[in-house]
Amino acid sequence: MSGKNYQFKVVLLGEGCVGKTSLMLRYVQDKFNEEHLSTIQAAFLKKKIRIGSNSVELAIWDTAGQERYHALGPIYYRASNGAFLVYDITDIDSFERIKSWVKELKTSLGNNCILCIVGNKSDLEKNRNVPIKEAEEYAKSVGAKHYSTSAKLNHGVNELFLDISKRMAEKAESSQSTESNNAQNGSSSTKRNVIQVVDDSETNQTDKKTGCC
Repeated sequence: MSGKNYQFKVVLLGEGCVGKTSLMLRYVQDKFNEEHLSTIQAAFLKKKIRIGSNSVELAIWDTAGQERYHALGPIYYRASNGAFLVYDITDIDSFERIKSWVKELKTSLGNNCILCIVGNKSDLEKNRNVPIKEAEEYAKSVGAKHYSTSAKLNHGVNELFLDISKRMAEKAESSQSTESNNAQNGSSSTKRNVIQVVDDSETNQTDKKTGCC
């Protein structure tokens, strides 16, 4: 049986300076810049990976953390299959702020978006101000998983993106099975599946990259 090609949209949300851009660049380009990179509105990159016999193309959206861009959030997280809510482990305010993002996502996307709570800058553990247990318990309370990462040291970054890719693929398979059963039973689903799936035997399109801030 041939594999499938999945196309998923993932968005990074959180305050400025928590490392959203650094996480994306580390994962896609394996680069890290010591200087803070301020994202203006949003940046976008793609990456393809293999999971078993399946191919997954991630469209990764990095959003600006500055308050003046907050109103643009819905434009970028609309139709997202997964979201990273990123906070700085040394900044308790950045952790509290992601709770507002979680509420927004749940209101707009319901349970269709897989949520990941990401405590970045684990290389600064000695300066931690967000208790790991508190963060893990919060993640569990909102149906999310918690991850610890360091874009600087490339700690946990690949695992983070691989895990959400697997979870999104599993959700896609489950959704397709449900829709198939509904069709057989003569019932219709009110959900719109935003995941694109095609046979793996089809010719893959050439990767397209866009610049990022």
